[in-house]
Amino acid sequence: MQIKINKKDTVRDYVLILVGSLILATAYVFFITPYKIIPGGIYGIAIVLHYITQGIVPFLPDGLPIGTTALCFNIPLLYVSYRLLGAKSITKTIVTFVSTSVFTDSLSLLKGDRELFSDDPLLASIYGGVLIGLGVALIFKAHATSAGSDVMAKMLTKYQRVPLSYSIILVDSTIVLLGLIAFRDWAIPLYSWITIFVYGEVVAAIQQGLSNERAVFIISSKSEEIGQMVNQKLKRGGTYFHGRGIYNGKEQDIVYTVVKIRQLPMLREHILAIDEHAFITVLSAHEAFGQGFKSLKETIND
Repeated sequence: MQIKINKKDTVRDYVLILVGSLILATAYVFFITPYKIIPGGIYGIAIVLHYITQGIVPFLPDGLPIGTTALCFNIPLLYVSYRLLGAKSITKTIVTFVSTSVFTDSLSLLKGDRELFSDDPLLASIYGGVLIGLGVALIFKAHATSAGSDVMAKMLTKYQRVPLSYSIILVDSTIVLLGLIAFRDWAIPLYSWITIFVYGEVVAAIQQGLSNERAVFIISSKSEEIGQMVNQKLKRGGTYFHGRGIYNGKEQDIVYTVVKIRQLPMLREHILAIDEHAFITVLSAHEAFGQGFKSLKETIND
C-alpha cells in the first residue's frame, strides 16, 4: 500500500523537529554542559572540546562553541551516512542538526554563567536525560535522525558485524571515557551514564507508549464457556487456538484475547466462576490495533 505524504504531515514533521531540537539544546545548555556531563554522541565530543580549548583560542576565550563544533562533526558524518549507509530523510536530518546547533549556541549566549543546580550534578544528569530523551523522541517521531554517533555505530555494525545495540553502547562509552581522560574526574562517567540510561528509557517509553492493553492466554477445559463470557460480559473478541499439553498430552482449546487493563480484575473473577483450575498468562501489549481498539489507519502517521 502506498502512503500519501501531504503538506500537513510535512509541516507537522518539521514542527516536531524544531521543538525537539530546542528541547535538546535546552538540555545541553542548562543541564549537561555546566556540569561537564558527557551524554555520548557528537555533543559529548563537543562538550569535551569546549572545555579543553578554553583560553587557547584568543577570539574564543570561553572555548569552542558547542553547537558549531557539533555541526562541524555532523557535516562529514552526514556525507558518510549518505554515501555508505544510504541514509533516508537527508533533508530532515540536515534541519535537525543545524537547528540543534543554532539553538544550542543561541541559548548559551542567553544563559551566560548562570547555573540551575549549584553543586548538584546528579539532579542535572537526571533532568538532562529526561529532556534529551523527550527531544530525541520527538525527532524520531518526525522520521528524522540527528546524524551524529549513530552513523559511526551503524558503520561498526555494517563492517565489523557487531550488533547495533552493542555498537551504540561501545561508541557512546568511548566518548564518555574521553571525558574521563580530559577532565580526570571519576564522577563524570557515572553522571554521564545516568544521563544516557535515563534518556534511553524516556525514548523507549515515548515510542512504545504507556501500555493500556493486556494480551491474555487462557488454558481451560471449559474454553468455550470462557470465550462466550469474554464476548458477552467484557464485549471483547478473541481467538481459539488448538493445543496439546506437554505433561499429560491432553488436547484442548486455548482462548486468546486482548483487554483493557481495567478489565483484568473482572476477567479473573469470571474465569474463577467458570473454571478455578484455568491457567492464565497475562502479557503487556504495547499497542493493539483493529476492531474495539485504535484503527490501523490511525497509526499510519504516528
